[in-house]
Amino acid sequence: MRNNFKGKDFLSFMDYNKEELEYLVELTLLFKKKFHCREPHEYLKGQSWAAVFEKNSTRTRNSVERAGYDLGINVVYQTSDNMQTKRGEPLKDTARILDRYYDGLFIRTFGQEIVNEYAYWMKHPVINGLTSEEHPTQGLADIATIWEKKKTFKGLKFCFTGDVWNVANTSMMEAATLGMDFYMAKPDCLDGPPEYLLEEAKKRAAWNGSKLIITPDFDEALKDADVVYTATHYSMGQPQEIIDRQREAFKPYIVTLDQLKKCDKDVIYMHCLPAHRGDEVTDEVMESPYSVIFDEGENRMHSIKAIMAAIALG
Repeated sequence: MRNNFKGKDFLSFMDYNKEELEYLVELTLLFKKKFHCREPHEYLKGQSWAAVFEKNSTRTRNSVERAGYDLGINVVYQTSDNMQTKRGEPLKDTARILDRYYDGLFIRTFGQEIVNEYAYWMKHPVINGLTSEEHPTQGLADIATIWEKKKTFKGLKFCFTGDVWNVANTSMMEAATLGMDFYMAKPDCLDGPPEYLLEEAKKRAAWNGSKLIITPDFDEALKDADVVYTATHYSMGQPQEIIDRQREAFKPYIVTLDQLKKCDKDVIYMHCLPAHRGDEVTDEVMESPYSVIFDEGENRMHSIKAIMAAIALG
């Protein structure tokens, strides 16, 4: 299993199977234990990684910098504003220069094609810290949190509602890969996941004998759910007209305590954050015993450690 990761990029959950994701979950929770026991784990001491952020961030930036520090990595934070790509330098030129300077690249950007191009031109590994299509470091933190709370994946019902964007796509893929029944609740007037991701997720769900349902019926998605996951009703970087349209369309899909009563009695509530309290979810839900959002947020850091260690060491 270890050899499955060494030197590889971490770009998409499409690149990993059930056993590999379970291994990364195990490694994530091992690093969490080491962190809380204050056990040193500078396994990558002497390495330097570039962290290129073309979108604002709280959890992702802080988690990658702290993860790097604990592993002994010097993480060099950069934004597109202070790089020559902003004035039009070809990405392939930037990628090959970064490859000469650093042991790896962590990048938070826009289109999936950008991280794919960096990975093509770089010999050192590239980690996708978020694109418009996928958010795999968030996804690993999410499934680590589900395992912490439920001790299983198989047979769980995962209800997702929110913008059909990166977190939605990754949640769908992780559920299908790990054997969770996945219900996405969304208005009919809005598009679903990209066809290539949807088809791959359907194949994985079929292999595992699990369900993949996209429905406008929020009650159907909530009924007996073990996990309720909300993302924002609109996403970073979208035009204002799309934001206004989606906010209106998603009004019936707000998660309240009454909505959670339709779920399994031991349901957990998750959110990738930042949340618009009172918009996609009420403050009462966020602060309720059902909420595991801060465990989930903490696990971002441990999951990034797991990814870095796995692809650097095997």
